[in-house]
Amino acid sequence: DPQQLELATSGKRKLRRFIVIDEVVDKLYGSKVREYFEENNVQHKILALPTTEETKSMDLVLNILQEVQNFSIDRRTEPIIAIGGGVCLDIVGLAASLYRRRTPYIRVPTTLLSYVDASVGAKNGVNFLQCKNKLGGYTPPVASFLDRSFIQSIPRRHISNGLGEILKMALMKHKGLFDLLKNHGKYLLDTKFQSYSGSANHGDAALQTTRIAIETMLEELAPNLWEDDLDRLVDFGHLISPELEMRVLPSLMHGEAVNVDMAFMTYVAHVRGLITAEEKEQIIQCMRGLELPVWHSGCSWPLIKKALMERLKHSGGQPRMPLPTGLGVAEIFNDTSEETLERAYKLWVRD
Repeated sequence: DPQQLELATSGKRKLRRFIVIDEVVDKLYGSKVREYFEENNVQHKILALPTTEETKSMDLVLNILQEVQNFSIDRRTEPIIAIGGGVCLDIVGLAASLYRRRTPYIRVPTTLLSYVDASVGAKNGVNFLQCKNKLGGYTPPVASFLDRSFIQSIPRRHISNGLGEILKMALMKHKGLFDLLKNHGKYLLDTKFQSYSGSANHGDAALQTTRIAIETMLEELAPNLWEDDLDRLVDFGHLISPELEMRVLPSLMHGEAVNVDMAFMTYVAHVRGLITAEEKEQIIQCMRGLELPVWHSGCSWPLIKKALMERLKHSGGQPRMPLPTGLGVAEIFNDTSEETLERAYKLWVRD
């Protein structure tokens, strides 16, 4: 808006920003963030918080809103900025959506998982009564700023965790992305998704992988931003994983729980005759190459049945089960029998 720009740059009114940053990110980058705002003469308040699945609650949202109220922002021209992983972006998104009914906010993801997943789309939320993201809404950010240099400081396991969500999009929608992960997975883990001029054998695998993952995610989300249609390929890996993740916290990270779910569903697809034994093996080997868990002792048969019952409750009485029908292609199924699921489970556990 030219008027807002003029007002902002004319010096008539000092620019003000309220920033919520994950406390781990603050230790690594907080001084740079403060320096940035000081150099640009921006009056700012930086709130560093522990943003984990265990603290992802309405209490934390209310703490943020108390600070926002004290700082006193203009709800139309002073966006709240969230700098952190997916949990941080989810919590701040919900806080912004509640404050004065809708205050603009900006997402700055600092983990691979949040870079390709939480930064895209409109959803935000918090955990409630031991259920993942039970409270939340659909308020998209005014912008997501993507900077891969943040990823170089996160542990290898966190990068593997993000690769779980990228693999989801590859298996559902993009054979080329699957091939990138299969051929360059170890390299991406070793280089922490940074781009180097001396990596001729790999091209710019990090840029290609993240770009394709985000583009396919947007392609899938954009026509159905408010989830009016419950048939969603992006739900692959998210039928059993919410129950599993909350049950075994903190032993599995989000992308790892998603991958355990995807591994089981790969067996379901094979038992149904949708993919060959060779394709199943290729998928499982790719997961192992990305250093993702393909099984977890907490994913018991009773847990799977309970999770699928929950799924029926929240998806209009149908399981709406996305399954691969090849590498990079998928469909949604409502007719998978319990017998098929149990056979797949036994085979999965045996392997």
